Amino acid sequence: MALVLPTERAQAQSADLVLCDRLAADPSDPDKPADVRGAAEIAKADIATAIKFCRTAGGGSRRALYQLGRAFAANAQMAEAMAAWRKAADKGSTSAMVELGVMYGTGTGVPKDEAQARKLFERAAEAGNPRGVANLAAVSGGASADPARGRALLAKAAESNPEAQYQLGMMLAEGSGGPRDEVAARGLFEKAAAQNHAAALERIGAFAQSGVGGPQDKAAAKAYYERSAALGNDDAKAALKRLECPYVLKDKRGNVVSNLCF
Repeated sequence: MALVLPTERAQAQSADLVLCDRLAADPSDPDKPADVRGAAEIAKADIATAIKFCRTAGGGSRRALYQLGRAFAANAQMAEAMAAWRKAADKGSTSAMVELGVMYGTGTGVPKDEAQARKLFERAAEAGNPRGVANLAAVSGGASADPARGRALLAKAAESNPEAQYQLGMMLAEGSGGPRDEVAARGLFEKAAAQNHAAALERIGAFAQSGVGGPQDKAAAKAYYERSAALGNDDAKAALKRLECPYVLKDKRGNVVSNLCF
């Protein structure tokens, strides 16, 4: 029987990981190698192969374990996906923490547990994972049960993540978790808007229309609203309607009946 030397085992493991990355890497995973593009969804034809190679590579790689979980999830094997993500999270994979948090937050495959989801998102956010920050904001209604801490967490991710920029901008605009700063909020909305964040486009439109945090510019406001509306934002659509039809008809109770256009 031929002997397999340690160096040969390492080379085989490396080849398995390369193939695992090629088939199942997540573009948003901070652990993803820079030269790997990744895919938002694993191709159906690649799922079985991804499971094979990621399972083999998963013994020594948290990234492979996370990607194994992705492959299992793509194959509707949620129990296996959760098991792989638990192992990856135990090794420090922030992306696995986010996926587990989503499962607890939505009750997918496990009893719904928003407190557990929040803990997982907080762990990922503290490690700088942008999806962790964004999901923490979603389950907490403002980044965290502790607004000041949430503001600090958002600041870490707001350098590059548009959702974090928007959420932090909202906190600054409202004075949540610290001093109110409409100028800084407007700057954050502009950054997120430049990345086509629909809600941020609506907000910077509102700021430009009213002159909050900077100069008033109604033409720019309309342009922002139009971009946001094109992305499906209902608030932007309503704002455009108000720009076109600024006169509002109300009934005796003060309810809006119609808008007048001229």
